[in-house]
Amino acid sequence: MKKIWKWLCAILAISCAVVLTVVCYWNLKLPDSYKVEKGEELHIATWIESQRYGKDGKVKSVSSDTSGEYRSTLRWCGIFPVKEVTVSVVDASVVTIGGTPFGIKLYTDGVLIVSLSEVVTEKGKHCPSKECGLKTGDLILSINGKEVFTNKEVASLVENSGGKPLKIEFSRNNIVSTVMLQPVFSKNEKKYKAGLWVRDSSAGIGTVTFYDAKLGVLAGLGHPICDVDTGEIIPISGGEIVPARIYSVAKSSAGSPGELRGGFEKGRLATLDSNNEAGVYGRMTMDTIGDTYPVALKQEIKEGEAHILTTLNGTQPQWYTVRIKNVNYKDNSITRNMLIEVTDAELLKITGGIVQGMSGSPIVQNGKLIGAVTHVLVNDPTKGYAIFAENMLAVAQNVANKQLKAAS
Repeated sequence: MKKIWKWLCAILAISCAVVLTVVCYWNLKLPDSYKVEKGEELHIATWIESQRYGKDGKVKSVSSDTSGEYRSTLRWCGIFPVKEVTVSVVDASVVTIGGTPFGIKLYTDGVLIVSLSEVVTEKGKHCPSKECGLKTGDLILSINGKEVFTNKEVASLVENSGGKPLKIEFSRNNIVSTVMLQPVFSKNEKKYKAGLWVRDSSAGIGTVTFYDAKLGVLAGLGHPICDVDTGEIIPISGGEIVPARIYSVAKSSAGSPGELRGGFEKGRLATLDSNNEAGVYGRMTMDTIGDTYPVALKQEIKEGEAHILTTLNGTQPQWYTVRIKNVNYKDNSITRNMLIEVTDAELLKITGGIVQGMSGSPIVQNGKLIGAVTHVLVNDPTKGYAIFAENMLAVAQNVANKQLKAAS
């Protein structure tokens, strides 16, 4: 009898450990919030049930209300509680997907300091910018009260200072401060210098992800445009999204990501209104045609086959096969939500996998837009990361709201 009791205790202990392990796994894997479309139920996984409780303690229907949000308890096998989540009820969204290349012309809100350097003077080497407290990555907004938008304006104000101190207004980590900069006379160039290099604009090629006709917003890239020297997101004052044409492809290899090589075409697709963590966004100014797809919510995305739409030659996109290797449902990253692998033989032959310029290429699974390509794994270019379409759509809605607010 004692042996049986010991065996039963051991089995119970093992069972409890298994249950606890599984519950902890799902607790860590699943996010704290979800969205569902009106009239739909929250479906996450086969072994996870969503149970919504009323004030009387009884399980209510998990079908979504007409608006608002509610709390729901997720249970493994419908028995063991995993966590409570917030569920927001949203309208179903349909967008026109892209896959076409576009050119990006952006202008910074001020000028970005990309490098500091010493100036050779009669009294030795000095770096006025460093000595007054400026750093690489700072955004110069004005000099002596005059707003500056180009490197020529900065150079002119410094060179014509006559050696008098200049009041520099700059932004660092979104905090605006001022310093007094003392220009020095360059022994070699025979003019006053500040010992800094700045950048006032940037350009590049990416891929259109979608156009939301209801919002009037075009979305692309899926990740921010960052300064090549500082690695920081470039703050913009405006810009344009223009048509582009791909002329050739530099193939990716381990340790060396390739790129799409192309040029800008005439016309303007959209004004550039936002450069943020989830890509570039702007108001559409050119008529567009394309196939429309519903936008998938993150819980609808599954590991397995999917397809990307991208352009490797000219302006016409083509479909290629990829595989979703892993889905990160947590909210700890806005852009690296999925790990994807290129499986299409033709795409691998042409590009070697993912190349620069493919960022923004829409990914479709089960008839829905699930996301866009964002990054390539340098050591294995057949793999890369992708962003949820749900995240890009949320940013597009914020951009549209800001546009409405600015117009009112």
